[in-house]
Amino acid sequence: MKHDYFEKLESASDLTSFSLDEVIGQLVFNEQGLIPVITQDAETKDVLMFAWMNKEALELTLSTKRVTYWSRSRKQLWIKGETSGHTQSLVSMAFDCDGDVVLCQVVQFGAACHTGRPNCFYLSVDAEHRQVLISGDAP
Repeated sequence: MKHDYFEKLESASDLTSFSLDEVIGQLVFNEQGLIPVITQDAETKDVLMFAWMNKEALELTLSTKRVTYWSRSRKQLWIKGETSGHTQSLVSMAFDCDGDVVLCQVVQFGAACHTGRPNCFYLSVDAEHRQVLISGDAP
């Protein structure tokens, strides 16, 4: 179901500006207070990973330019690279047309995936042969 606020934005002309605080206040967070985040390499446009943010993580990401997520398993904020050194520096952030997904474009330092691979999407589906192939550099 489309949120009325984002329907209003659909009819706005290019380069119309809206208050960031207002738009963040209208984002669609799930029952756990989370919103999905797609993280993409700003230069190559490769999708690096998928994660979650709560409002605090989103605000910290914007203020520090260090991408911060919400770890559902640890139930705490997770600054990407805090322990591994494989950081993400925010280049840009965008919201989808329904206000329920965030896209972060980043400069990735080191591997994006906890496995040590460049991105988290290394399990390639070969539908014709009904198999999954490992693609990408092994750690």
